[in-house]
Amino acid sequence: MNLVLMSQNARFDARLSLTQKELLEKAAHLGGYRSLSDFVIKVAEDKANEIIEHHEQIKLSVSDAEVFYAALIEDQQPNQYLQKAAEESATYFQWKRK
Repeated sequence: MNLVLMSQNARFDARLSLTQKELLEKAAHLGGYRSLSDFVIKVAEDKANEIIEHHEQIKLSVSDAEVFYAALIEDQQPNQYLQKAAEESATYFQWKRK
């Protein structure tokens, strides 16, 4: 039986000008990277994570705003937990509720 093992690595090729390659190689060298590939992968990965995080923050912000807005416009009475907390704070801070 032949067993085929698939590599967990993938390949990415890019064409760039000589000027771009020299610039990236210089940055990789000055940054202490082992190779141009290591530098490009690390920088691209960092930027990808930054973009994804920013997108998810915006998405969560919109979702949070919708929840907050819904809580403001709904006319609901405080639940037992909130009532108990208000009573405890009234006792602690010695103010009277009306």
